[in-house]
Amino acid sequence: MNLDELIKAMPFAGQTGITLDTAGPDEVRGRLAWAPELCTVGGVMHGGALMAFADTVGAVCAFLNLPPGATTSTVQSGTNFFRAVRSGTVTAVSRPLHVGRSTIVVRTDLHDDEQRPVASVTQTQSVLSAG
Repeated sequence: MNLDELIKAMPFAGQTGITLDTAGPDEVRGRLAWAPELCTVGGVMHGGALMAFADTVGAVCAFLNLPPGATTSTVQSGTNFFRAVRSGTVTAVSRPLHVGRSTIVVRTDLHDDEQRPVASVTQTQSVLSAG
């Protein structure tokens, strides 16, 4: 599956403007550009937009670590915010922390254009069997 197909499989991700730069089982990288429609008061990118971005990139990382025929769903997500985003592009890097039979745990780090940390998200994805 190529990068465009991965995003098209998640229509919400496409609607928010999330793009993937690279995707492999060991690391997934993506971008989300600041846009007024993704903001809250004062032109600050909404925390929910950042969380959805991290969840999307993390889900791709989990998906790429699934056994054949399995699917995944986020069952837990914890976010720490470090700074506001008022312009530019946020980048995400997701890496698996644990790949097991029933769960996959992924950490996604978000950075601004100046490589300053914006947020860190750790999520647990359930491994759902095809049967």
